[in-house]
Amino acid sequence: MLRDVGLAEEVAQDALVTALERWPRDGIPDNPGAWLMTTAKNSAIDHLRRRKLHGLKHEELGRELESQEEVRQAQALADFEAALEDDIGDDLLRLVFTACHPVLSPEARVALTLRVLGGLTTDEIARAFLIAEPTVAQRIVRAKRTLSEARVPFEVPRKDALAARLESVLEVIYLIFNEGYAATRGDDWMRPALCEEALRLGRILAELVPAQPEVHGLVGLMEIQASRAAARIGPSGEPILLLEQNRARWDQLLIHRGLAALERAEQLGGAFGPYALQAAIAACHARAHTPTETDWMRIAALYDALAQIAPSPIVELNRAVAIAMAFGPAAGLQLVDALMSESQLTGYHLLPSVRGDLLAKLGRTDEACAEFKRAASLTRNVRERDMLLQRAATCASPPR
Repeated sequence: MLRDVGLAEEVAQDALVTALERWPRDGIPDNPGAWLMTTAKNSAIDHLRRRKLHGLKHEELGRELESQEEVRQAQALADFEAALEDDIGDDLLRLVFTACHPVLSPEARVALTLRVLGGLTTDEIARAFLIAEPTVAQRIVRAKRTLSEARVPFEVPRKDALAARLESVLEVIYLIFNEGYAATRGDDWMRPALCEEALRLGRILAELVPAQPEVHGLVGLMEIQASRAAARIGPSGEPILLLEQNRARWDQLLIHRGLAALERAEQLGGAFGPYALQAAIAACHARAHTPTETDWMRIAALYDALAQIAPSPIVELNRAVAIAMAFGPAAGLQLVDALMSESQLTGYHLLPSVRGDLLAKLGRTDEACAEFKRAASLTRNVRERDMLLQRAATCASPPR
């Protein structure tokens, strides 16, 4: 309605603060959503009145809202209700499509949506993209400014306009899931609520655009990854790595659903995209009853394909792990060493972690110890830091 993301954030926060103050005293309204919407719209009018001297834009908006308040509110409400009757069918997914506006660059769309709707901090977004936090902050500020200055309709797209935003929406869901699956910071190894929300959005999206193989690929990937959740955390909250997990604790229903989604992506034909390829990699692990049964040759081949269509230093690092498992740690270490000069991985803790693991397997324990310590110094997740320091201690005092 306001066509100004920053102002919309302000009035939404004002409405929520007012609710926190009044609802405990007066009781929760019969229709909390409508109450918040009305309060936010009234707050918007107040904001525009106060700020109209600061610029012609706000003055014009304020006049429009004040002089034609009833007409505009009625029309805005009608537009809002029409948007709710679209084919998307979920409030949050509607907002994700709305925020992934084509006027923004793909990077700006994803950063803005993750910050405003995804529950991720600027620092977490920066670590997901392997870029500096100020860069992400500037990207978000510029995105808000672009939307405001362009005066573009900031609204839920109709079904025929969804395709232009789909790639960005998939990336948002993927990164929300990743942050939940392996938290970049904090005291917990996982943030299950983020995984569950991403998976929920993915499932709805698969119903919304059933002919898109990458949507099913992403859902398959998330289902299979989520199946390991109970086995990834020990009794005291400590991380348990993939090859050390009790596979009997993997959720077979989620694995079945993930494999079915991957099969659906295959049936739709065409070359696999990055999400379907990652789902195929996850499926190799899911089909192996024990770590020794894992088809590492196929996983390495799938990472080769992924590196061709979605090249990135992280993909290369994961490929190095697969090569190490398929052809021995020396082969993997050669690839990892080649990544040591990669600027994007300078502060990425998994690079020294992987290198430490390969060095340990080669019996180079002193070097491995140093790498694990370096990895521990780079991670911001407490559980992961403790695990890496424990691995460093194990290398320093190998069992006799």
